[in-house]
Amino acid sequence: MAVYVYSITAEGHPLHLDGVEGVGDPPAVLRKVAAGSLCAVVSDAPDGLRPKRRDVTAHQAVQERLMGDGTVLPLRFGLTAPDDDAVREALEKDATTYRERLEQLAGCTEYNLKASQEEETLLREILVESDTARDLNDRIRGGDTAPELPMRLGELVAEEVQARHEALASGVIEALRPLARDLSVSQPTGDDFVNVSFLVAEDQEELFLTTELSVANQMGDTYSFRLNGPLPPYSFV
Repeated sequence: MAVYVYSITAEGHPLHLDGVEGVGDPPAVLRKVAAGSLCAVVSDAPDGLRPKRRDVTAHQAVQERLMGDGTVLPLRFGLTAPDDDAVREALEKDATTYRERLEQLAGCTEYNLKASQEEETLLREILVESDTARDLNDRIRGGDTAPELPMRLGELVAEEVQARHEALASGVIEALRPLARDLSVSQPTGDDFVNVSFLVAEDQEELFLTTELSVANQMGDTYSFRLNGPLPPYSFV
């Protein structure tokens, strides 16, 4: 039977998983597959697994329980292997890489930060600070029907939004970078101008959270900061 793989840990991890259920309906029983100094937490893989809320929550619960007792390499939802032997072979093949990564992640958790600015506020700033954008907007509102004006204004605004978003993201990241062991930048979506994950060591966690709150307060009420964590360090595995 195929196996579902949740995490990789050092063989000495206590693996206190009593009361934690695996994916599937009925929930699969968790077990470990050991290979030398490493082990993987696995279960039988249910047929037709899909990212349903119950199964995603179960996957996350395994990571959180393991994190409470030691370092873990959390694997993404949905990873399966043909059998226990295939898992053991993978652990043996890349043992050095896994051990190094466990050392790098020791004592760390992930925090993901997303931030956006109110669209109306951003557009108002552009019209106030850009003479060209303000002139085009005034001509359109004043009745100038030249067909190229709306396109020129739209292109200019889009360029200004991108430039300002990049500058904002850079400023936020640089303010928090010194407090993180590593970071992983992702493409923002929607109205967000930044989507970045920080790998934060335990001894820097309080200062990191205080600094993030300070940055958010300094930028003002027209910005929305959403900090999610502590999380299993998915972005750094």
